Amino acid sequence: MYHRHLVASMNWLTRHRFELYIRNALWLFPTIAAFGGLISVNILHWVELAFDLHSTMSTDLGRGIMSTVAGSLFSLMVLVSSAVLVAVQLASAQLTPRVVAVIYRDPFRKLALSTFAFTFTFSVGALARMEERVSLLTTYVAAYGFLFNLALFLYFIDGIGKALRPSYILRLLALKGRTVVKEVYPFELTKENSVRPPPLEINETSVRVVPNEVDGVLLAYDLNGLISLAEKSDCIIEMVPEVGDFVAAEDALFVVYGNSASLSDEALKTSVALGDERTLEQDPMFPFRVMVDIASRALSPAINDPTTAVLAIDQIQHLLREVGKRYLAEGRVSDANGKLRFVYNTPNWEDFVNLAATEIRLYGRDSVQVMRRLRSMFESLESTLPELRHAKLHEQIRLLDDSVENTFAAKEDQAMSLLGDFQGLGGSREAHSNRKTRRRLAAKAVSQSDGRKRS
Repeated sequence: MYHRHLVASMNWLTRHRFELYIRNALWLFPTIAAFGGLISVNILHWVELAFDLHSTMSTDLGRGIMSTVAGSLFSLMVLVSSAVLVAVQLASAQLTPRVVAVIYRDPFRKLALSTFAFTFTFSVGALARMEERVSLLTTYVAAYGFLFNLALFLYFIDGIGKALRPSYILRLLALKGRTVVKEVYPFELTKENSVRPPPLEINETSVRVVPNEVDGVLLAYDLNGLISLAEKSDCIIEMVPEVGDFVAAEDALFVVYGNSASLSDEALKTSVALGDERTLEQDPMFPFRVMVDIASRALSPAINDPTTAVLAIDQIQHLLREVGKRYLAEGRVSDANGKLRFVYNTPNWEDFVNLAATEIRLYGRDSVQVMRRLRSMFESLESTLPELRHAKLHEQIRLLDDSVENTFAAKEDQAMSLLGDFQGLGGSREAHSNRKTRRRLAAKAVSQSDGRKRS
């Protein structure tokens, strides 16, 4: 209850920093669990004294068991911490440094470390209270807790090994990316919102620029709070940088149009969060950036692993489809009376496609596997997304054609690279000519089925 009241009393920036720190901190919950172990052993010891509960084993045997449990758990904690650091180093070197935050945020790793810390301090506390006789409850809790920790450790090691696979990291990024896309763009694309509004014109003579103070990457902003500030001051607020942009000190952070005498710079600056590196909170482009980085590194001459690039394209395709079927906001928000209040920059469909495909196409232009997988991605998206999204996909297919023609000298290689293949290289060639038609028929059948369900 106190935590909820504390969070509610904070301004938006303090609350965002507090929540972000809790999500990123690996040490916090194990430390709390360690103190929880000491408190728990005190409570159990009090219960044992009140009800005269003790074990029949000798004191020497009990001390030996507790010493073994405490020493083993301490070694276990050191080993697990080392495993996490090694996983971070390997993932950073083999994939991209931008996946480090994903590894540290994993809730299971925090749970495992917290359980180890709890059982360790519980065992030490039980050992310190073991004098003339062996406590019954604390001994059983420590002994069986050790067995549970051993099973948890084996599961942890199994998970940390799987977490280093590119397919696991890419799938995790795609799942988190879908969540962010749905939160930032909650509405699906329809005929009503598919028409772009005319270019924005703000006819206000009074203009005030609010500069940034501390440089950093724009992580998130308080949309509702900024709209509320604009309504109270009867003005229009424009946020100059886009989420994910680096904003240097003294760069323009906000531009305020109209009556802004009652609107303080501090109120505006506490409505945005800056940090050292991009996060997934309000940045739908960031998961694309990380997956493209993984694919680009795999396609570098030093690594030369086009199959990992194909794995990245697999997840990029599904995430790009999620973006393509949603209404991408125009960066204009009005109040309940229809008056413009807040203007911000947001990526459009062309931005997403360019980020998702350009670098992979350029770095993988001499890989038949990558060319084929990219083509199958664009053809699949064309058959499943609304017609509004097709022009950019056609442009990317044309660029693929040009890359194949300029890269491969042999006609046979060109012909092979001009086929789409969901496996990159290895799918049935005979099926390629009819696959696009089958996908279109399947998409049409699904669309008709959805229409019947709505009616």
